[in-house]
Amino acid sequence: MKSSKLSSTIILIVLIIGAALAFFPIYMAIINSFKTQGEIFKNILSLPTQLHFENYSQAFAKIHLFNSVKNSVIVSVVGIGGILLFASMAGYKLSRTPGKLSSALFFLFIASMLVPFHSIMISLSRVTRTLDVQGSVFGLGLIYIGLGVNMAVFLYHGFVKGIPKELEESAHMDGCGEFQTFFRIILPLLLPITVTIGILDFLWIWNDFLLPLLMLTDVNKYTLILSTNMLFGEYNKEWSLILAALVLTAIPVVIIYAFFQRFIMEGITEGAVKG
Repeated sequence: MKSSKLSSTIILIVLIIGAALAFFPIYMAIINSFKTQGEIFKNILSLPTQLHFENYSQAFAKIHLFNSVKNSVIVSVVGIGGILLFASMAGYKLSRTPGKLSSALFFLFIASMLVPFHSIMISLSRVTRTLDVQGSVFGLGLIYIGLGVNMAVFLYHGFVKGIPKELEESAHMDGCGEFQTFFRIILPLLLPITVTIGILDFLWIWNDFLLPLLMLTDVNKYTLILSTNMLFGEYNKEWSLILAALVLTAIPVVIIYAFFQRFIMEGITEGAVKG
């Protein structure tokens, strides 16, 4: 009994230390975003002597927040919408279709997850230039569909296995076609894993830097992350504005993750177990 309590106490202490270490960079970014440049260089660990909210107003203007958020939202909606639509149908069909061809296709989706992005980014850039989608916010969203659909198919494939086939058989007996069965019967049952995939892909797309940097050539089409990067000058870095911009960039992600975090673990756990 005593050893069990001791183990629980040690685990709790380790978790508290880990949480503190994880939160420390966030704390540093927030308190320094309210300082002047001189205060940051003087003592980065100290609290601000006065809250300089003008850092946020200046960062708001310099990164063209509304336009950058609009671009990020377009990319996220196109990318996530396409991933959820195509991956849910592919994962359902592959899960319900036995045979070597289905297994081979599923293996290709899994194998593509092992390919690092850096090994394909030059070829991808050339393809997008050939297809005339480079520099397009909508085209960037389409690229995210291709890059993100493999993981989504893997999660959907495992989750579908936990849905009784009798539901589909009953729907077919009532005269529903395959598409009607999927969209009316199966898709609503995939809500937990759908929310999980949507949140994970939103965190990925919203915070991604390298792909938008390669694909977007017009400053007016920059996503929020790229606009924030413009604050980094070659010889001068306004850290107070940079940190304020980073805090503004992180707010939507933190809100969405905090609101839907329970779906993430539930969806991944159920999908992995059923897979």
